[in-house]
Amino acid sequence: MGVGEIAYIALLVVVGAERLVELAISQSHHRKMAQSGVQRMPERHFGAMVFLHTGVLIAAGAEVIFLHRRLIPALGYPMLALFVAANLIRLWVILTMRDHWTTRVMNSVNVGVVTSGPYRWVRHPNYSAVFLELIALPLIYTAWITATAATAMNLWVLHERLAVEDPVLLSNPTYRSLMGNKPRFLPRLL
Repeated sequence: MGVGEIAYIALLVVVGAERLVELAISQSHHRKMAQSGVQRMPERHFGAMVFLHTGVLIAAGAEVIFLHRRLIPALGYPMLALFVAANLIRLWVILTMRDHWTTRVMNSVNVGVVTSGPYRWVRHPNYSAVFLELIALPLIYTAWITATAATAMNLWVLHERLAVEDPVLLSNPTYRSLMGNKPRFLPRLL
């Protein structure tokens, strides 16, 4: 295994460690909200979401090592830039949401609606960032099979998650009036 492959595997390990930190932050926020009476919504798809995010890290590394993927700079560097941009958006979301941010769907609109940061333009900026990340991370080192499978599975997970989350959010009149007319994922250009 060359230096490039080792660096890519190290990146995957760092992303995995970052996910563990995010889970700890999420659990802390979840506990605080639960103490305030906020209910967690049932999510049948949550295990699939965890599998997807874990699986991308493992599959991308395995694809690079066992299928001898090469770094193609014309693809890898733009994908690295896209990955960094997606993570900056995710960080912006977490900082904007503060104690409201969790990895679980919580019925928290009664304790406030976040309309600042990226929520000024879209209702679900985190999902947009995750979508980009799940494509870009494998393609940094040409793991196109992982990128394709992750995209397909993420479309299903996102569909299932929004089937739980959107009805909860949009059932609240305050949320509906502040956020209901905003696009879900991409800001309007005009």
